[in-house]
Amino acid sequence: MAEVRYVQATRLYPGTDAPAVDALDLDVHDGEFMVLVGPSGSGKTTALRMLAGLEEVDSGAVYIGDRDVSDAPPKERDVSMVFQNYALYPYLTVAANIGFPLRIAKVKKAERDKRVKEVATLLGLSEYLERKPGQLSGGQRQRVAMGRAIVRVPSVFLMDEPLSNLDAKLRVQMRADIAALQADFGITTVYVTHDQAEAMTLGHRVAVLHEGHLQQCGPPRELYERPANVFVAGFIGSPAMNLCTVPVSNGAASFGGVDMPLPQSVVANGRTSLVIGVRPESLEVAEEGIPAKVDVVEDVGADAFVFCSTELGGETTKLVARSEARKAPRQGDRVTLRPRADEALLFDPASGERLEL
Repeated sequence: MAEVRYVQATRLYPGTDAPAVDALDLDVHDGEFMVLVGPSGSGKTTALRMLAGLEEVDSGAVYIGDRDVSDAPPKERDVSMVFQNYALYPYLTVAANIGFPLRIAKVKKAERDKRVKEVATLLGLSEYLERKPGQLSGGQRQRVAMGRAIVRVPSVFLMDEPLSNLDAKLRVQMRADIAALQADFGITTVYVTHDQAEAMTLGHRVAVLHEGHLQQCGPPRELYERPANVFVAGFIGSPAMNLCTVPVSNGAASFGGVDMPLPQSVVANGRTSLVIGVRPESLEVAEEGIPAKVDVVEDVGADAFVFCSTELGGETTKLVARSEARKAPRQGDRVTLRPRADEALLFDPASGERLEL
């Protein structure tokens, strides 16, 4: 196995002004499951392809173990990759698809067949070995693609949105399978997704990218509870954190008429406004608070998310609160929302960075 390091790694596509990946510094520990997450165009897939050798590194470097592989061809990097579209050979059987990397490596047929059967058993594919990919379901095809990637036990396992073509139920099952597989093999894994729920479920650590820049890297819970900036706060969590710019006066921030006392360290700076971040579970439907109208109620079982509209600073603002489903208001109701001041996060309106309290 091996660790992976990006050192000021940059990729600038010809004809563009802004790098797709800009001076990325990121360490992936030996045996770690690292997830790169971000919206479309954030640079996550480009970063993965730089590691695979499918994209050039224009400046900086990419290391696998102690070796600088920035200029090494893909076949010399000892990585295996699973693509979004599976990339299976349609005219080969499942067994031949899984065993293809061993065949290229000129592994003897007896050893090749043994490894293919072992991997097929591990992935629940034993009964499908003589079938062609076109005779399999999407989930089965994805398992074949994973089998092909792990059959020769690479140093690094790369996955580019491998579950995006699957339905919701199968996606949840495959997440569990991938997590179990990675834990069993202990292979250093870099996984790309735009789905933040997937990232939070799978990653030992999660790296959030935006416009080619690394915003924050840390354990999923840390990203949720202590986002580094407004972007991470708004991206991580479903529904997203409520983020509102509010005025500051007399040592308190006025959040829709509800005064939220501020620590002296924040007040002393002389700021006249702040961005307050409140998670839906920290915004209650209460008897007093911010007047709002219920737009939609999303019932998710024991809980319900209450999507509301209110007036803040003369502008219509959307807020989301979490409520017990049996106590949730109905669409069109008038309610009041009360933020839990001790659970709110504060951000600088100019830089977007979270303020330490």
